[in-house]
Amino acid sequence: MPGRRFRALMICAATAAALSVPVSQAGAAGLRDVLLVGNSQSGSVSFIDGRTYQNLGSFNVIGDLQQRLDEMDPIQRAGYETVKQIEGGDRFVDDVQLSPDGRALYVSRGNIDDAAAFDLVSGRQLWHTRLDGFHADHAALSPDGGKYVISATTAQVAEVLDTATGAVLGKFGTGTYPHQNDYTADGKYIYNSSIGVTSLPQALEGLKGTFQLTKVDASTLKVVKTWLFPHGVRPNLIAPDGNTFYAQQSYLNGFIKYDLAQSKIVATVTMPYSAHGKALKPDDYPQNSAHHGLALSGDGAKLCDVGTIDDYTAIVNTSDLSTRGIFNYPTDSLPYWGTSSVDGNRCFVSLSKANAVSVIDYATATEVARIPVGVFPQRERIGQAAPEAIAALTG
Repeated sequence: MPGRRFRALMICAATAAALSVPVSQAGAAGLRDVLLVGNSQSGSVSFIDGRTYQNLGSFNVIGDLQQRLDEMDPIQRAGYETVKQIEGGDRFVDDVQLSPDGRALYVSRGNIDDAAAFDLVSGRQLWHTRLDGFHADHAALSPDGGKYVISATTAQVAEVLDTATGAVLGKFGTGTYPHQNDYTADGKYIYNSSIGVTSLPQALEGLKGTFQLTKVDASTLKVVKTWLFPHGVRPNLIAPDGNTFYAQQSYLNGFIKYDLAQSKIVATVTMPYSAHGKALKPDDYPQNSAHHGLALSGDGAKLCDVGTIDDYTAIVNTSDLSTRGIFNYPTDSLPYWGTSSVDGNRCFVSLSKANAVSVIDYATATEVARIPVGVFPQRERIGQAAPEAIAALTG
C-alpha cells in the first residue's frame, strides 16, 4: 500500500458552484452580496462587495499552517513537498464558500490537503478534515449548506463532508485527477469532472488517465451516469436547459459545446491566440490549461471565456458561438477563473499573476473595474455575508 501511494505521489500534480447561473437572495436577512476570492499563495480570502466592487477586507485561513505541517507523517510530508514543487510554490486556497447564514467560511486548502471551516465573526477554526491522497481541489456547497464536496485529486475520489462537524459522510469514484464539483440547483445531483495526470507531457496524454464527467446522486453518492472526453475536462458549466454542457479542455485554446443527452460534442470553438500564447509550447501551459475559466451571463445569452495563456477575456454569444468582444490584459497576467456577478451582468476574472480581479461587462466586453486582492488569486465564488462577519474582516 505505501508503495502504491508513493508511486501515485511521484506523478501527482495539483491544478488550479452552481450548474445554473449564480443567483443571490439579495437583501435576505440583511445579508450582503459578496464575491469571495481565494488568494492561493497568501492563504487568505478577499471579500469584495458583489455590487459596488469595494474590497471589504480579508480573512486568513492558514493560521494553523505550522500545526498542520507538524502533524503530517513522512509520506504526507513528501506528498506536500512534491505537490509544492510541481505547482511552483504553495497553493493554500483552492476553493472557498460561505454558509447560508453568511457567518461560516468553508475552504478547500490545496497543498495542505484538507478542508477547514471558520467562524468569521470570532475568527475561530470550527474544524478541519484531511482528505485522502495529497491534494484538495475544487469544492462545492450543497444548496441547503449541509454538505461540502471536495475533489481528493490524487486519490481519484470526491469526498462529501458534513459542514457542521467536518465528518466524512461518504465518497464516490471519479475519473483520473478529479477537479471541478457542482451541485444542481435542486441539490439532487453532483457533477464532477476530471483532468488526468497533469504532470505528464502532452506526448503521453494517452497515459494521463480517464477524462470524465461523472453524475452522482447527491443522497446516495451512487454514480448515475458518466461521459468520457478525449482531453482533460477543465472549467465547465451546464446551461439552464440541463442538457447543454460547455467545457474548456486541456490544451484547447477555446471550449466545446456538448450534448449530454446524445453524449457527443456538437461544436468546438477555437479562439485566437495572442502572441504570448502562440509562442508557448503545450507543455508550458499552466497545468495543461490553455483557457481556464468559464461563466454564463444571467440571461444565458453570453459566455465568459477566460484565455489563460492568451491574457484576455472573451465574451461569446451562445446563440451562434460568435465572439462578441475580447478584452486584453498585460502579458503574463495569467487570467485563471471566471464567475458571474449576482445580477448576471458582469464576469469576475481572477488575474493570478497581477494579484487582482478584473470585472468584465457582458454587454460591451469591456473592463469596468480592476480590484486589487491578495497574492495569486484563483477561485472566486459569490455568496452572502452577515454584517458582523464583514465587520470582523482585516484590511
